[in-house]
Amino acid sequence: MLEAVPNFSEGRDAEVIEALRRALSAPARLLDVHVDADHHRSVFTLVGEAEPLVETLLAGIECARERIDLRRHAGAHPRIGAADVVPVVPLRPEQLEAARATATTLARRVGEELGLPVFLYGEIGGGRGPAYFRRGGPEALQARIDAGEVEPDFGPRQLDSRAGGVIVGARRPLIAFNVNLRGELDVARAVAALVRESGGGFPGVRALGLDLPRADVVQVSMNVEDWEAAALHELVERVAVEAERLGAEVLGSELVGLMPAGAALAAAGSALRIAGFDAAHVLELRLLEQQ
Repeated sequence: MLEAVPNFSEGRDAEVIEALRRALSAPARLLDVHVDADHHRSVFTLVGEAEPLVETLLAGIECARERIDLRRHAGAHPRIGAADVVPVVPLRPEQLEAARATATTLARRVGEELGLPVFLYGEIGGGRGPAYFRRGGPEALQARIDAGEVEPDFGPRQLDSRAGGVIVGARRPLIAFNVNLRGELDVARAVAALVRESGGGFPGVRALGLDLPRADVVQVSMNVEDWEAAALHELVERVAVEAERLGAEVLGSELVGLMPAGAALAAAGSALRIAGFDAAHVLELRLLEQQ
């Protein structure tokens, strides 16, 4: 079993989101749907063996190509495609090669069968992240393609006028985690710069400061690529300290999609001050191990 976490550039039209849900429900198994109107984005989490996972993802990407028009899209989250990023994720470390192969098969078929430009990232893309392609949006990406700076790995060199392109990759599990603040956008951006790895913050943390006008908050939006090196409760504590120092207030946190049980257990153990608290102390997880 592998996991996939496709992100689509639609978070407001209930009919489109329902169509995506139907397309992504079989033959793989859909586990979760996270919808955000301010980000104008939906994140689906599904699992399956390689072949049914690819078939399901193709159906979802085709649905997005037909139903989402980026020319009318305005949201807080950067994007270059209707089906913006499609990662394949190993559930266990030894599955990484299978995830690479599955993601490569998906990327090739998206280019050949759906006629969309595909850009590889992560474990099959030379370590490049989605941000490498999203910088400046679809228009800037097309200009970079025309200039020879960037080339699609599969499919045409011209972004689709409605659906853009697709970023496909294999990556290790990460946690998409946001902290909402009452304060100014400059504060959220400053805090994001302090907690992300590139600013000297937590290892494996990518962070942006975003304005969410519909929710009337600003947000520190994070991808936590190594939850053991950057525990969520430590991240929240650091965000709170820095936000308060800059005159903002933490209103709450938000999980996008699903996260490993170990990350939740680490936070629970810290909150309860239980030394050495891990999966071995959780009844249901112990029972699953014995099945």
